[in-house]
Amino acid sequence: MRRLLEKNKGGEKHTHSKALRTNYFSLYSKNGKSFIRYIDVQQVGVSMARKIRVGIIFGGKSAEHEISLLSAKNVFEALDKTKYEPVLIGIDKNGEWHVRDALQFLLNAENPKKVRLHGAKDHVALIAQKQNSSLVSLTQKGSAAPLDVIFPVMHGTYGEDGAIQGLLKMAGIPFVGAGILGSAVGMDKDVMKRLLRDAGLPIGKFLTLESHSAKQPSFAQIVKQLGLPFFVKPANLGSSVGVSKVKKKEDYEAAVQKAFLYDHKILVEEFIEGREIECCILGNDEPLVSLPGEVVPQDEFNTYEAKYMDDSGTIFHLPAKLDKKTAKRIQNIALDAFKALCCEGIGRVDLFLKKNGEIYVNEINTIPGFTSTSMYPQLMAASGFPFAVVVEKLIQLALARAEKERKLKTTFA
Repeated sequence: MRRLLEKNKGGEKHTHSKALRTNYFSLYSKNGKSFIRYIDVQQVGVSMARKIRVGIIFGGKSAEHEISLLSAKNVFEALDKTKYEPVLIGIDKNGEWHVRDALQFLLNAENPKKVRLHGAKDHVALIAQKQNSSLVSLTQKGSAAPLDVIFPVMHGTYGEDGAIQGLLKMAGIPFVGAGILGSAVGMDKDVMKRLLRDAGLPIGKFLTLESHSAKQPSFAQIVKQLGLPFFVKPANLGSSVGVSKVKKKEDYEAAVQKAFLYDHKILVEEFIEGREIECCILGNDEPLVSLPGEVVPQDEFNTYEAKYMDDSGTIFHLPAKLDKKTAKRIQNIALDAFKALCCEGIGRVDLFLKKNGEIYVNEINTIPGFTSTSMYPQLMAASGFPFAVVVEKLIQLALARAEKERKLKTTFA
């Protein structure tokens, strides 16, 4: 929290162009407590005549589809409807895009095991234009209103790996979160770990296996390099989907086969005995870091079911019970990881803290879960940022980055 407070003490000056006025904020402390100060400043690049139109994209062809639906619901509910006009863009499991009615865009929204997109007959496509790219109906005449900014809430494949970010970049629409590069390297755990290692950040030992390889390392070879137990996971997925903890030889082949169901590249990682600590990041050029939080799984590890299906599957300590010096070290390493991976806007950095005080970076999530049981909204709230404030700040950051990028030359003459 100290890092947050130091950056906001006395309020920040914000300078932006054009017309629409809105509330920015800074965080400050008084009598040992954190407060949010709202500051009336100008918004970026949007006419004063209407609200900012925010496209919330969710769903998609991903094993994390259902979690995306629940996250999108929370983002929609947190959005200030007096300033922003939400446009709900649901992508079904076949990859088709639909504009959804705000009143019925999800079915079984209160049940993580049964939640799904509401059926819709109107298919839409994103049409890139010089200004204000729009959604155009493929089944009806006319088009939807132009979009000012996109809030991607797509976890996993095609959402967190740079795919949707590349599409939005080509369409010229500002979007929340990491760009193409930060998303791609943040998603691919193999590339991520190599970059972290090259940046001098502490990581655990790992091996990378690829499905096209004629021969995979044996169980004995893995144990010789990594010890027991060890983890097997897809390189490009999150939410603990496809992850196995291997304790004996009989588990190894099944774990590898399971991970290869989701990706052509998988990781085998050493087991690091220690506390699971997480930090949340918010910002572009000068990102802020939350207080560290601790995840205490009630199972072998923090499984998909424990994260989203079982309210008692995981215990959170918000904030983590740490001395100030250790907390500061963790915050600094989390920030260094965020920057080393070229991330922007938002991120959640997962780390391990061993009994001897050693800290290891496990991974980063560039679009962390936003569900009611997810760490990011809860830890940011514990650090003085209610989720509604986070959502607004992320939109501001997206618009500010787009304004900065618009000043770059794209032709040579």
